[in-house]
Amino acid sequence: MGGAEVSLEHLYKVFTMPEGQDSKLAQIEKHLSDNLADFLSQHVVTKVNSLEQIEKSFAEYAVPEAPEFVSKHAETLLEKLVANSVNTYSPTFIGHMTSALPYFHLPLAKLLVGLNQNLVKIETSKAFTPLERQVLGMMHELVYKQSSDFYSTYLHSANHALGAFCSGGTVANITALWVARNKALPATPQFQGIAQEGMAAGMMHHGYKRLGVISSKRGHYSLSKAVDILGLGRQQMLTIDCPTQTLSAEKALKVGKQYQQEGNKALSIVGIAGTTETGHIDPLDELADVAQELGCHFHVDAAWGGATLFSQQHNKLLKGIEKADSVTLDAHKQMYVPMGAGMVLFKDPNDSNAVRHHAQYILRAGSKDLGATTLEGSRNGMAMMVYASLHIFGRKGYELLINQSIQKAQLFAKMIEQHKEFELVTSPTLSLLTYRIVPEKVQSKLSKNPKIAHALNIELDKLTVAVQKRQREAGKSFVSRTRLQIEKYPEQSITVFRVVLANPLTTELDLQNILDEQVSIALETQTWLSLTT
Repeated sequence: MGGAEVSLEHLYKVFTMPEGQDSKLAQIEKHLSDNLADFLSQHVVTKVNSLEQIEKSFAEYAVPEAPEFVSKHAETLLEKLVANSVNTYSPTFIGHMTSALPYFHLPLAKLLVGLNQNLVKIETSKAFTPLERQVLGMMHELVYKQSSDFYSTYLHSANHALGAFCSGGTVANITALWVARNKALPATPQFQGIAQEGMAAGMMHHGYKRLGVISSKRGHYSLSKAVDILGLGRQQMLTIDCPTQTLSAEKALKVGKQYQQEGNKALSIVGIAGTTETGHIDPLDELADVAQELGCHFHVDAAWGGATLFSQQHNKLLKGIEKADSVTLDAHKQMYVPMGAGMVLFKDPNDSNAVRHHAQYILRAGSKDLGATTLEGSRNGMAMMVYASLHIFGRKGYELLINQSIQKAQLFAKMIEQHKEFELVTSPTLSLLTYRIVPEKVQSKLSKNPKIAHALNIELDKLTVAVQKRQREAGKSFVSRTRLQIEKYPEQSITVFRVVLANPLTTELDLQNILDEQVSIALETQTWLSLTT
């Protein structure tokens, strides 16, 4: 079949709405929708193709010369892309944050794309701008519980912002530390501020050798990116060992005091409310006191655990989060919103002004343009997806989802503990946990002879890696893996399976099948044979 006609008349048709349900484009849309639904009903991997095989389908590097019919290209997408994508909806896909989405997001996504609003500027997002401000206000109230007068004053204030929407936790964390940096090096009569004069002038004027950020070693890698981008230097990311998986307030205070005694300034302490690997929550209440004593910004990265605030049963786990100067939240994790819905919230609505920018053709002073205080400029209206979810689920609906996820993680932990061939490594605080395969014979060796634990753990690492890879390639289910330092082996990191029990459709039978499959795979490995003989 030849290509499409190269004419303006043909191209105009691509931009116009189909005339009716029987039109060619309407048929294509239905075909794509039906095929997507079929894909979402299958295993984690629909076709078992290697990455190298898939790369061959995307090897052409030249821009296509002529137009292609939409119908033909749709078939190409189904064959090359959809069929080889990961089915994150599968109840046996329990390795990452991406999970099943409520089905109402599919038609809403069409609305979002169709409207194509740009949230940088009020002129390109007239109704979306106040909607986004309202969503930020809702999430701010969930965290900080301020008065109705507070929100009446600041929700739609042109001179303030309760936070910023962004593409995810990475940009949210960078934004929070950007604000902290600019506040730490403020303008004076002799200094125009870091935004005008730069880091070197700011450090010299305020008399600091370095600025540093304190967190545990479980802090997200975006923090390391932040200190790099903000000009602090990666060596100023002061990470503290945490064999218990949480940051010790006592250690943080000691590190911060020593750092400041050397002529430096602790820019921020970052408390983690739901670590990426294990879901643990730092002692936020205590860390807030440490930040106050050090005179530094207190940021809470609650990208994972922030949604726990919806649950009256479990929200006490985040005690102290309301003391944070800034908080990162990701709606695309436990709020079941499509990817690209991160937020940073500021306790003080004035904090956003520390990074406010203006331009003559856009973002003029006094306007309500959201781009004036956000790191990203042009971006879509993902706040609409959060807005819809908050209304369709409500707090009580989210509470049920959060409670069942944590309950399911606790159930899986119990199943692991009761299985003779597995070891639970970290118990769930939220919906995350870690474990590994440890043959029953090896368990007795580890307990009876600690001297050989190091060598055995190396072999167990190999077993975990082999099983995780083969299970992923088989395509029936998926768990991820990571490396952790734990109290039991303080001198050695170990490789573990990592799971996220977020999908409401995952059943106890699914979890049992995953364990059974892992044992079946392990029994076929040479490592299992060498460990058990």
